[in-house]
Amino acid sequence: MNNLDLFTRSGALLDGHFQLTSGLHSNQYFQCALVLQHPEYAAVLCGQIADHFRDTGLDRVIAPAVGGIVVGVETGRLLGRPNCFAERKDGVMTLRRGFSLRKGERVLVVEDVVTTGGSVQEVIDLVRAAGAIPVGVGVIVDRSNGRVGFGDLPLFACHRQEVVTWQPDECPLCAEGRPVDKPGSRGLK
Repeated sequence: MNNLDLFTRSGALLDGHFQLTSGLHSNQYFQCALVLQHPEYAAVLCGQIADHFRDTGLDRVIAPAVGGIVVGVETGRLLGRPNCFAERKDGVMTLRRGFSLRKGERVLVVEDVVTTGGSVQEVIDLVRAAGAIPVGVGVIVDRSNGRVGFGDLPLFACHRQEVVTWQPDECPLCAEGRPVDKPGSRGLK
């Protein structure tokens, strides 16, 4: 079974009219929570990320909340490394709940889905601001099909697929009057 089959089997690849966390609109949505709720699927997907970065000498795994938390926990477990997550406070990605990063600590950033990479970049910036060293980025789904990058950091994706996106004012589904579903975690209006 390939990775896309895991999404199909779990009902995690949705068709419709969606506003993504980035604010863009799309006719497809990868609801990673539906695939990651199955421990055996989470182990397969996060195992691919862990295997890819296993020999980087990393100390910790970090993820943006909310979507990346399960990816961070499972990837950290498979690597035998602690994990933490960053979350927004007053619109700014921050470490809370007693989490901290040490200067010089080697950190893998993981996420469920990237389209523009905005949340991942915010976490990378947070890691660097703490004096820690990002070693790479691992994601379950890269919706940009490789167009998103993070400077010189290696990006590994379990599944790459270019999914059509539109600016809201250019969205043909909006023009048709189709209602928009906003499943992302930022609560965009």
